[in-house]
Amino acid sequence: MQSKWQAALLIFLGVGVGTLTTMSPTSFADSTPAPKPSDTKALTGTPDTAKQATDKTIDSQGIPLGELRKFVEILNRVKQGYVEKVSDKTLLDNAMHGMIDGLDPHSAYLDADEFKQLTVATSGQFGGLGLKVQRDNGYLKVVAPIDDTPASRAGIKSGDVIVRIDDKPVKGMSMSESMQQMRGKAGTPVSLTIIRKGEDKPLELKLKRADIHVKSVKSRMLAPGYGYVRITQFTDETGAGMQRALKKLQSQASGPLKGLVLDLRNNPGGVLNAAVDVVDDFVNHGMIVSIRGRATDTDQNFQATQGDVLNGAPIVALVNQGSASAAEIVAGALQDDHRAVIMG
Repeated sequence: MQSKWQAALLIFLGVGVGTLTTMSPTSFADSTPAPKPSDTKALTGTPDTAKQATDKTIDSQGIPLGELRKFVEILNRVKQGYVEKVSDKTLLDNAMHGMIDGLDPHSAYLDADEFKQLTVATSGQFGGLGLKVQRDNGYLKVVAPIDDTPASRAGIKSGDVIVRIDDKPVKGMSMSESMQQMRGKAGTPVSLTIIRKGEDKPLELKLKRADIHVKSVKSRMLAPGYGYVRITQFTDETGAGMQRALKKLQSQASGPLKGLVLDLRNNPGGVLNAAVDVVDDFVNHGMIVSIRGRATDTDQNFQATQGDVLNGAPIVALVNQGSASAAEIVAGALQDDHRAVIMG
């Protein structure tokens, strides 16, 4: 029985387990490794002394034994009483997803397949609708639609709340499940039920998935000497795309630009390094953004390098409620460095 508790804590918490026992013999699969002799010795004696040793060991590590017992009891009841047989792996994966999803709308646990999906999305090419969403009270809140995608063409707006996908309730789905429901082969249909502020009843939208090729950077001349650059989303290609756009604008202006409008409206964010590259194009020195974690080895600092592509020419950055994540970092860094005027 002791070995089954060890498996539970090792898989669920990712920490080493010493002396531990359980009330149920059916907690995990029989492939659990046998207890070490040192563990057996620690539990010798009466059940009460074994429990005291267990409680002391657990308390010294700051692990709530009572809550773990409750978790294992629920796990056993689901395994024994649920209408269908469910594997330990599925139950524990669901528990890990729920643990992280419950922290805030921006945190998520990603398994290998989900991480692959995220990598595909940030590459700027994937099959789906072209939406950036986040969790909101169990539903999906639209951060922003991506330009020139089925979502933007259907009129989906920042702030819309998706409550059903193909007539399936979003509430109860994990973030990864809901994203999988919206993604798929180009040309296949999907329906979304959306609640929009100011509308009396939900909106029913019929869309067709498409191969999403995100053109991260777009540019044009506004007037002689004045350029316009729109960043739709921060992908792996944004930094290089920004430099190409600025060179093209300078070529069209036949010399240095007199000013630039940087459009970050409805930009849902994306790759952090891409945001750092964009800011570094216009800032000569100082901190662009830093990351501070509870563990010291998670701290990161991103410093600007010497060189301003515009040589100090004025910048106006456009933002709105759909400007999120990396777009906010760019706008905030340019504002803090007094390098741009933020409008929106």
